[in-house]
Amino acid sequence: MKIAIQGEAGSFSHEAAMKLVPEAEIAPIALSADVFKALSEGAVDAAVIPIENSLAGSVLEHFDLLLTHDVRVERETLLRIRHNLIALEGVEIGKIDRVFSHPVALAQCRRFLAAHPAMTALAAYDTAGSVKQLVESRDRRAAAIASEAAARYYGAQILAAGIEDNAENYTRFFLVRRAAEAVADAGANKISLAFSVEHRPGSLVSALSAMAFMGLNLTKIESRPVHGKPWEYIFYVDCKIQSAEEAARAVEALMRHCSMVKELGSYQEAETEKG
Repeated sequence: MKIAIQGEAGSFSHEAAMKLVPEAEIAPIALSADVFKALSEGAVDAAVIPIENSLAGSVLEHFDLLLTHDVRVERETLLRIRHNLIALEGVEIGKIDRVFSHPVALAQCRRFLAAHPAMTALAAYDTAGSVKQLVESRDRRAAAIASEAAARYYGAQILAAGIEDNAENYTRFFLVRRAAEAVADAGANKISLAFSVEHRPGSLVSALSAMAFMGLNLTKIESRPVHGKPWEYIFYVDCKIQSAEEAARAVEALMRHCSMVKELGSYQEAETEKG
């Protein structure tokens, strides 16, 4: 299976893709929109995308892309995010004066950076990409913050491991396929839905009450603005389900109260890895 990821090889998305499909061929792509374009046009078989981080919150662009493309979420996984200070082989930590990484990674390592005031934090487009650029530039006064896998992939060394502020740092990833080719999971116990409601008082309450009446456990709700319609929103929800039949009933119940409902996918809830 050929899987597209947003970012460079050695990234956390790469790691998540290999966790989901160990024998996959990885296709790194710079932009998320191009990941979905490659999937929709058949250039790849699937995509693995981050959808939510336990500290930084949701990846909002990916909700929009799931809605606007004819794709389905087939599986999910949770990845423990461990950040590391990475430099060229032989470089000493005291020589580093610049640190590159994705802005979210830099924000998750504030305490380490505060303890090393000689290091100036600089934003880069990707965690693994910052390691790639570091190795290509051969800059011995710079470092990157990225995964252990990125250090291995590009032949760099880890100067300090586990430098994230909070150890309870997880990212949730989706395996996404074209809707016509997605395989239904008979053991699915979770469903992701998108819906919009009429712009009138009580419409959202009615929609949510319909799910509550069914006894569904709503585990997540996210709102996104409707482009071109100020102050109107698309709502994204995750619910626990007991069966495919219950998932279908949930969609049917929402349709009675909503102007649009789309099932983004049903799948087995991923378990949090420890350690």
